[in-house]
Amino acid sequence: MISRRQAFALPLACLAATGLRTRARATVAPMKNIIQGSLARHFADNGTEGTFVAYKVEDYTVIASDAGRSGEPLLPASTFKIPHSVIALDSGVVADPDKDVFPWDGVTRFIPEWNKDHTLRSAMAASAVPVYQEIARRIGAERMQKYIDAFDYGNRDIGGGIDRFWLTGSLRIDPVQQVDFVDRLRRDALPVSKRAQQLTRAILPEVKVGDAVIRSKTGLIGVDDKTEGGGARSSVGWLVGWVDKGDRPTVFALNLDIREEHHNAARMKLAQACLTEIGAL
Repeated sequence: MISRRQAFALPLACLAATGLRTRARATVAPMKNIIQGSLARHFADNGTEGTFVAYKVEDYTVIASDAGRSGEPLLPASTFKIPHSVIALDSGVVADPDKDVFPWDGVTRFIPEWNKDHTLRSAMAASAVPVYQEIARRIGAERMQKYIDAFDYGNRDIGGGIDRFWLTGSLRIDPVQQVDFVDRLRRDALPVSKRAQQLTRAILPEVKVGDAVIRSKTGLIGVDDKTEGGGARSSVGWLVGWVDKGDRPTVFALNLDIREEHHNAARMKLAQACLTEIGAL
């Protein structure tokens, strides 16, 4: 059987996406992999370039807008708050996402929502980098590495500082790997407690679209605690998550070049347009 690492080294068109481990191969048809180039027009219509990857669980199908960028690894930025929250809860660094409080350190940062006390839930909602940096320091490098290895998350490299490796350090992950990780979280399939996975799912931001619910997390490469470097603008935006529509979930990841400020806000709009086109919304 082809390994997950070997599969990710193949072009998407022939990718079996073995990271999307769902059911015994003896009982299901082979996974289908589709390059749907028409999806790229949604990015072009918004004056930018990007990529979109979706895994339609019930159809056992991976759909991507392209065979290039969909496999290019990038810093996860704040999408790392998803595994980070799982690790915090499983390790006991955070016991309760609504009761454990992280006091504001008094440093005024460029995002006002960061300049206050937070719980894990509110820190996820505000994408509060300083809170997760403190969580990372409490977890520690050795324990963090063990979790990242167990999750087989991206390139598994946490070099660059325990409180910066997902922001400016060595960690890299591509959209297909993002989909793989999120799908395992969605199914309680990570090698940690179900409680940690369930609580992490529960604190993810939600958007309702008709009878569907999208749970997702953004990330902006170039955004950190802004205490160094004068606040350079981000250059690439992520959105990763899944949509539940009836009993037909679809896991997705997209990233796009942030060429103008409105591209930040366009991520959810683009995700919904792509999900609609593939019949997931």
